[in-house]
Amino acid sequence: MTNFSLLVDQCMEGDQSAVSEFVRRFRNQVYLLCYRMVGEHHEAEDMAQETFLRVFRNLHRWDRSRPIEPWIMTIAGNRCRTHLAQRNRRPIACETQDHVEDHRGIDTRGQLLAEEVQLALSHVREEYRKAFLLFHDHQLSYGEIAEQMDCPLGTVKTWVHRARRELVQRLANRGVTQEYRASQLARSAE
Repeated sequence: MTNFSLLVDQCMEGDQSAVSEFVRRFRNQVYLLCYRMVGEHHEAEDMAQETFLRVFRNLHRWDRSRPIEPWIMTIAGNRCRTHLAQRNRRPIACETQDHVEDHRGIDTRGQLLAEEVQLALSHVREEYRKAFLLFHDHQLSYGEIAEQMDCPLGTVKTWVHRARRELVQRLANRGVTQEYRASQLARSAE
């Protein structure tokens, strides 16, 4: 693992090139977590920017004996949770239809599956979704997730399992899993 202490020191001294390098190193992971949690590109960009603002304001609080990435991702997750709580309190202007028939070719099935998974994940309980994303997208161990989310190891395992179960159930309810399997079989027969 790269030692970030020098880079952090330079950032705290106001070195703009160090700040740019710091953001460059972590922007993809932060944006992906934010996108998975809030489900909308522009909101995810806003959450990522706010995450970095909070990180730079609090660099002096980072425990240098621990890896910096989980610390940053915790800030991102907390920011997204706050945003989602505020968003959920806003009244919904109109009802939207979740499922729109797709009349495009089989070539886009992978992309459609990714969109369906994202939609299904947006309905999964927040704690379950965060644990699931940290495990599958960021490949953190259950122990690392427990530390980052400040909860027991068994709870993390339960949350990841429940997120998987809910995700599969939602995809099955929407007929996505059968559709995707059929498109994969059709491709392999070609």
